[in-house]
Amino acid sequence: MPDREEMHVGEKIKKLREEKGMSLAELAEKSGFSSALLSQIENHMISPPLGTLIKLGQAMDVSIGHFFEDKSDAPFVIVRGAERKHVSRVASKEGVKFGYSYESLAQDKKNRFMEPFLVTLEPATKKDRNAYSHEGEEFIFVLEGEMEVTLEDHTDVLKPGDCIYFDSHLRHRVECLGNKETRILAVIHAPHK
Repeated sequence: MPDREEMHVGEKIKKLREEKGMSLAELAEKSGFSSALLSQIENHMISPPLGTLIKLGQAMDVSIGHFFEDKSDAPFVIVRGAERKHVSRVASKEGVKFGYSYESLAQDKKNRFMEPFLVTLEPATKKDRNAYSHEGEEFIFVLEGEMEVTLEDHTDVLKPGDCIYFDSHLRHRVECLGNKETRILAVIHAPHK
């Protein structure tokens, strides 16, 4: 895999929060996350999962794409393989893998309603057993490997060629099965205010 530009999502969250004149406590109250977790995200101790980014975007009245996009006004975008913006879910100070990394596939397209990501689900050294929910819809297509998906009380296994489309208000969690990486295409629609 070619080297990709590493995104520093925590810096973008902190900058936006400060631009909006919000304290960590105010963002915590609006988003439902603890101030301690937000501080860890802003200080690159952990990278947030997509569900967390969606809720933070909604709390600050921006789309999830705000955390990935450049300052382009493009009506369309072509993203070459080497140009994708990569975010890894690693606790950088501890080297702990949380189970996935993701790459934005449309970071420069303005006024978009969908957020496509190429997601690599990795065998995790620390399982994130939290399920997430947010407004919107999600579509996931398994490209390679096997993935376990949990929606509320339902759990299923998806293999290459399988897909799932669901309402994101359902509490959901995905993870790879076994010791092999799983690659998925995830398309998220998460309306913001």
